Amino acid sequence: MSRVNLQILLGALMILVTSVVVLFYGLNEEQRMAEAVHIQQARAIEQGAALFEAQCSRCHGTQGLGIPSLCPPLNDRYFFDQRLKDVGWSGTQEDYIVATVSSGRLASTRPGQFPGQGTPAMPAFSDNYGGPLRDDQVRNLAAFIMNWSETATEVVVPTPPTGPVVGTDITKELPEGDATAGETLATSLGCTACHITTPTGPAWLPSGDTPGIGERATTEYTQPEYTGKASSPEQYLFEAIVDPNVFVVSGFASGLMPGNYGATLTDQNMADLIAYLLSLK
Repeated sequence: MSRVNLQILLGALMILVTSVVVLFYGLNEEQRMAEAVHIQQARAIEQGAALFEAQCSRCHGTQGLGIPSLCPPLNDRYFFDQRLKDVGWSGTQEDYIVATVSSGRLASTRPGQFPGQGTPAMPAFSDNYGGPLRDDQVRNLAAFIMNWSETATEVVVPTPPTGPVVGTDITKELPEGDATAGETLATSLGCTACHITTPTGPAWLPSGDTPGIGERATTEYTQPEYTGKASSPEQYLFEAIVDPNVFVVSGFASGLMPGNYGATLTDQNMADLIAYLLSLK
């Protein structure tokens, strides 16, 4: 075989091999791209989960089930099936989440059920509106919330207590409380999410050398740093529930706890809650 013919043969073989390699990658490109998208989406959800825990769970619950009388559930069938229709949103569910997280809400759309944190009812989280999160972080949060769309079930929102509300006068006489009823009420109102499950407020249960809230309440109101008006453990707990920012325990931020319980709880509700808290020694 002449040198020229050998070069032609080698060239043809190289073209053939290159064509086979290109064809192989071409046939698998769709699968490779799908896997890359899946990996990217999984990372976004994972990062969004951490952001949700840090930024959203204290109002919407650690599992996105909401906190009664504060903020609505997001891990909820209604949120994915009906919410966009109720608010007249014509875009996608994910874009609705991004828009709401980014700019927040000046006022609650359901103030009777979920008044939020006051004014604004929900703060803006995007750094474009003065919040702490970049656009990609907001998108990751939305991806995490959207991850609930296929498994979310209906969340039953507790019916607000009926009867005259307790108000904010911590000196008023209350009926005898039932600790068991108080525990049930604390769970249904979502109090345990912040004070027991993942404490973002003072922990209720004893831990190590720190006694439970029932014992701490007997001395907290007598301390020099106390700025409230209570003169008994019962009044101290009453005040902490209806006017939580009048005295904030050292190490915790103000404004984390709803301030509307005086307008949503009855005298009996308050008595039951106090009885329950005093039992946590």
